Amino acid sequence: MTLSKLSLRNARRQARDYLVYFVTVVLAAALLYAFNGLVFSTEIRALSQSMATLPLVIVLASAVVVCVFGWLVSYSTRFMLSRRSRELGTYLLIGLESRQVARLFFLENLAVGGCALVLGILLGGMLYQAFRAIVLTLFGMAYRFSFGFSLPATGLTALYFLLIYLYALRKSRKYIRKANIHDLLYLDRRNEEKAVRTGRKRRLIFIASILLGVLGTALLMAGNLSLGLAGAGCIILFLYGFFLSFASGVPAFFDRNPARKYRGQNLLVFRSLTAKLATMGILMATVSLIFTATLISEGTGLVFQGLYQGRSAPNACFDLFIGIDDEQQSFEPYLEYVEDNIPVEDSLLYPVYCGVDTDIIDYLDLNVKFYHYGIEQDMVMKYSDYAALRAIAGYPEARPEPGQYLIHCINYLEKALRQYDRTLTMGGVALTPGGIRTEHFLQQYSTGNGNRYLLVVPDEAVINQPVHHQAYAAKTVNPVSEEQYQALSAINQSESRTNPMGWDAIHTRANEKAEVAAQTALTVFPLYYLALALTMTAATILTIQQLAESERYRRQFALLRKLGMDRREMAGALRRQFAIYYAMPAIPPVLMGVPFLLNLAKLPEPGVMVGVHSPAAIAGIALGIFFLVYAVYILLAYTSLKRNVLPDGI
Repeated sequence: MTLSKLSLRNARRQARDYLVYFVTVVLAAALLYAFNGLVFSTEIRALSQSMATLPLVIVLASAVVVCVFGWLVSYSTRFMLSRRSRELGTYLLIGLESRQVARLFFLENLAVGGCALVLGILLGGMLYQAFRAIVLTLFGMAYRFSFGFSLPATGLTALYFLLIYLYALRKSRKYIRKANIHDLLYLDRRNEEKAVRTGRKRRLIFIASILLGVLGTALLMAGNLSLGLAGAGCIILFLYGFFLSFASGVPAFFDRNPARKYRGQNLLVFRSLTAKLATMGILMATVSLIFTATLISEGTGLVFQGLYQGRSAPNACFDLFIGIDDEQQSFEPYLEYVEDNIPVEDSLLYPVYCGVDTDIIDYLDLNVKFYHYGIEQDMVMKYSDYAALRAIAGYPEARPEPGQYLIHCINYLEKALRQYDRTLTMGGVALTPGGIRTEHFLQQYSTGNGNRYLLVVPDEAVINQPVHHQAYAAKTVNPVSEEQYQALSAINQSESRTNPMGWDAIHTRANEKAEVAAQTALTVFPLYYLALALTMTAATILTIQQLAESERYRRQFALLRKLGMDRREMAGALRRQFAIYYAMPAIPPVLMGVPFLLNLAKLPEPGVMVGVHSPAAIAGIALGIFFLVYAVYILLAYTSLKRNVLPDGI
C-alpha cells in the first residue's frame, strides 16, 4: 500500500473516530465562508453608508476566530498524535523512515482539513443566505433567495484554513521527524503532571483562587477600563488556581471521608473522573476561561443590541423631525428643501415653551434616578400642538379634562410622576394633574418635545410664556431616504457654520432604523461570531477528551457487568460522570459572567434597557444560547459514548 492510499484510509478513519471534531471543523469553514461572503457583498455594503466599515470589522473578528480555530486544530492534532503514537511507532518498526511517517501524518490531516473545507463552503453558502436574510430584515428590506458563489470569499476561507493547518501540523511533523521509536510507542502514556502535590499548598492555592475570583468579578463590574483589565487578570489566575487545586483535591477529600467514597456509585464515578481531572487542571481552566469569554461576548452583544434599540426607538416616532434651539435661526432652508423634495401628508411647525418653575425637576431628583443634563426648567406645549403631533405620530387622541394638564414622559418616569399631585399655575389659570402618557415622543434632546417629560396645557395658558425652542414634525408619503437625510444634514452643517451657537436636531424614522441595523451588524454580529467559535472550540476539546476514553470505559463496564452491576446502575453512573465532567468548566463562568452582565446592562441611562433587553432577560438569554450550543455537544458525546460503552442500548 502506497503512502497516499494509507493517508486516505487513515483520514477516513480519523473523520469517523473523531466525528465531533470533523463536524466542528466543517462548521468552522462554513462560518468563515458565510462571514467572508458578507465582506465581499456589494449588496450589503450598499444598504447604508455606515456599512462601509463592515468588511474591516468582520476581517478583524475573523482574525480572532482563525486563531481560536487554529488552537482547536493544533490541540486536536497533538491529541490525535499522542493517541496514535503506537501506530506511528509501528510504522518505524516495519522500516518506514521518520520523514515518511511525518509526511503520512501530515497528508492525512491535510486530507481531513481539505474535505472539511469543501463541505464547509457548501454549507457556508446556505449559512450566508441566512445571514443575508437577517441583515436585510434589519434594514426592512425584502429577502429573495439568490444562489451565488463568491470566489473571493472562497479564496479567503481557503487561505484561513491553509494557515490553520500549516500552523497546527508544523509542530507535529517536526516532532515525528525527530522522535525515535521509543518516544512514539510510549507517548500515549504521558499525562499532564499534577501541578499541586501537597495538601497545604493545595488549600492555600484554592483559598487564594476563590478570593481572586471574587475580586476579579468586582473589578470587572467597576465600569473602569484599567480596573477591568486588572479584573480580567484576576479571573484568569482564579480559573487556573481553582482547577489545579480542586482537581488534585478531590482524591484527598474522599481519603478523609471514606464513608462518602463508598456511598452509592461515588467510588465508580469519582474514581473515573479524578483519574482524568487530576491531570487536566490546565486544560479545564483554559476551557472554563473560554466559556467565560463566550458568555460575556454573548451578553455584551445583547446589551449593545438593547442599547441601540432603546436609544433609537424614542427618536423614531416621526417620519421627519427637525428642532432648532436658536431663535435667530430660520426653518426656511429646511422647509424649502422639504417642499421641493419630500412629499408630506401632514406637518406642523410649532414652539415648545418654558415652564414657570422647577417643581417637577426637584421632585424627580428626590424620587428617581433622573438625568436632565443641565436643563433646569420645565418644557410646556399647548394642547392644540400636542393633539396635532399625536395625529402625525399615529397615536390616539389624549384630551385632558378642563382645568387639568397632562404629563407626557419617557416610560421610566411614569411610576414616580403618578404620585405627583401639585397644582400648576400658568397664565393666571390653576391646573391640576390630569393623567400621564408614555408613548415615544422624541424627548431625549433639548430641542425635542421636552427634557424626558413635557407638560401639556390649554392653549390660553402659554400666551405669555417665553419660547424655549421651535420644532417641525411631518408625516411623509414615503420614508425619508438616506440621500434626503444627508441633504438635510448638510443644511444643518451650513447653518451651524453661520451661527456656531445654534444646534439643530434632525431625526427620521428611516434613518434611526438604519442606524440600529448598521450598528447591530457592526457589533452584535461579530460578537456572536466570536462567541460561537469559542463555544464550539471548547466543547469540541472536552468531547474529544471524553470520547477518547471509550475503550477504557468499555472494559470498565464489561468488568462491572461481570461483577453483578445491572444496566440501570451502569447507565446512571455514566450519566453522573458526564454531568460532572461537563458541568465543572461551565459553573465558574456562570458565577462570574451573570453578575458582570447584570451590572453591564444597568450602566445605560434608565428607560433604555427594558423588556427583552432588561438586565435579567439579557443574562437569561445569554445563558440560554450558551447552554443550547453546549447541550448539542454534550448530547452528541453522550449518545456516541453510550452506544460504544453500553452496546445493549441501555
